Formats: sequence, C-alpha cells, structure tokens
Amino acid sequence: MFDGFSQETVDFMWGIRFNNNREWFQAHKAEYQTHFQQPMTALADELWGFLSAKRPDAGLIRKVTRIYRDARRLFGRGPYKDHLWFTVERPTAPTEEWTGKPCFWFELGPDYWSYGLGYWMPKPVTMAKLRARIDREPEPMERLTRRLTRNPEFTLETEEYRRARSEAPSAILAPWYRAKSFVIEHTGPLTEELYSRAIVERVKKGYAFLLPYYDWLQAVDAEPEPDLYERKRKT
Repeated sequence: MFDGFSQETVDFMWGIRFNNNREWFQAHKAEYQTHFQQPMTALADELWGFLSAKRPDAGLIRKVTRIYRDARRLFGRGPYKDHLWFTVERPTAPTEEWTGKPCFWFELGPDYWSYGLGYWMPKPVTMAKLRARIDREPEPMERLTRRLTRNPEFTLETEEYRRARSEAPSAILAPWYRAKSFVIEHTGPLTEELYSRAIVERVKKGYAFLLPYYDWLQAVDAEPEPDLYERKRKT
C-alpha cells in the first residue's frame, strides 16, 4: 500500500539532478529503491487497480518508468532521470509506440508533480480521426470541453500545428483542430498531500473525472481513416 512519498524522495531527486553520474547513483542506489522506486510502484499499483475496476474490460496495464535514460538519447544529459512517472494504458502491439495511445499518468520531479490523461505523440492519422469524429458528431465533445473548462483541477495543453488542419464546427472546439498532440493535466509544486495517502484520493477523483474523455478517445481508434469514411458516406 502507498503511504506517501518522503523528504528522502525529494532529497534523492535533487541529488541526482546535480550529481548525474554513475558514481553518485551507485552510492545512493538504496535510497532510490527505498524512497523513490518502491513508493512510485505502490502508487502505480493502487491507481491501476482503481482504473481497472472502473473499466474491467479495457485490459489496462501499468508501466513505471526506469530511472535510466536511453543511452541513444542522452543529448548531453546525464545517464539518469531526476523524475519518475507511471502510466496506465491499454497494451500496444510490439510494433506500436505507447505514446500513440491515450494513457493516464502520474509524474513526480524534485520541484513539481503532475497527472492527467493524453496523447504524447499520436500519429497524424489518429488526430485526423479525432477531427472526423467531431465533424460527424460535435455535441459530445462540446459537452466534454465545456465540462473541462469548468473544472479547476485540469487544463488542456496542446502542441499545435501552425494552422488548423480544418475548420472547427464551433469556437469551443477550435483547440482540438489545432492540436498535433495534447494532454489534459494538472501540474503544480510539491505539496504536503504527496507525503500521505491524501494524494491517492485526489488522483482517484481526478482520474474518475477524466474517464469520459478516455472513453471518447478510445473510440477514436476504432474510427475508419477519414478518407475511407468520406468514401463510404458518399456511396
């Protein structure tokens, strides 16, 4: 059971940020395992169980990131991450990237934490399917978008195209038509609730709010590619 992170968790994150080398990490590896990896895994297991109970037919899995950076993508950085996260998502095929599917996540860094739902790197065809689904039936996403704007916990953050790929049916839907990728997220500084089970209840409440968005996004995957849909609609 997750009982909270600790000051040792935060101390380790700051330590690896300023001492990102093998010698320092090996000397503090036990601290990483006890105060960072273990509580993050316990939190992931508990929230995965919560979401799996809400969507028992989804076949959800949870993944806790490793602290080791991909050696092929260091780009001048040290070999270790100074933050950790987990995701809860549907499994992907061996040839698929997890970043192309909607997923829930939780992330902790030395000076921030965040959680939410989104796509990091959806394929262009996925976003085209999203727009086509909205074109065909805009009202459900209008309701979801209005619901999101009334909730102070989350904001919609997008990576945008230089110009929208097509015209949105209404002004409230325009951000979705400019989006190359997006997340619905909460990000903030470290707070006392992270050191207790209070964070579990907060994230559960947030994930419950996000489930209708997840359901809508999951349906996008089953959509025909837009050009195929247009041909079928005209025949």
